[in-house]
Amino acid sequence: MTTATDTGAFRVLVVEDDPVIADSLVRGLRQAGYAADSVDTGRAALAAPVPDVLLLDLGLPDMDGVEVCRRIRQRSDTAIIAVTARGEEADRVLALDEGADDYLVKPFGLAELMARLRAVLRRTRPSEQEPVRHGPLTVDRRTRRVTVGGREVPLTPKEFDILACLAADPGRVVTRQEILESAWDAHWYGPTKVVDVHVAALRRKLGVPGLIETAYGRGFRLGEVAETP
Repeated sequence: MTTATDTGAFRVLVVEDDPVIADSLVRGLRQAGYAADSVDTGRAALAAPVPDVLLLDLGLPDMDGVEVCRRIRQRSDTAIIAVTARGEEADRVLALDEGADDYLVKPFGLAELMARLRAVLRRTRPSEQEPVRHGPLTVDRRTRRVTVGGREVPLTPKEFDILACLAADPGRVVTRQEILESAWDAHWYGPTKVVDVHVAALRRKLGVPGLIETAYGRGFRLGEVAETP
């Protein structure tokens, strides 16, 4: 078992029997600020302290990863990302039906993994986040309330999810694909233009020029705006 120092960050347990892959994932996760550990069997995963996110390879040497997923889900609401080399849709559907929040198909890049982690944490742990204050804007994920200069702004569920996605890291450019995965579905296959339509509605409702900026060809971000006097 690979161990990690406690950084106070989200804890990720990598369940992977290939030591090269496991070490690479743990190293990348730690560099990104996560407290990452790894185990190489399903039984070790079931015996380990419950993490914030379980990165679970379905092809384990001692037991079926789907069974591990099922048992973890029976006792915990931890976020589970199933990792598999299996290309068949039925395998992915089975993992999702047994409680996985998302899945990745090998091979995958570290950037995609980080995007999936951010998305599942936004969906599964909104109540643990303090309200975000950015200039005149306040976004409270626990109550799903938005205020601008103390004035509450009623938003549709999708509009709120988009704004919360942007507010999770003010100033960072969030791609349309990331927004789709957060506000719609982790495996959205529709047009990305739907994001632009909702962002346009958000801008009108918030009524603060420059609050949501377009990074052309990339996505959107929260811009720097002054507090309302």
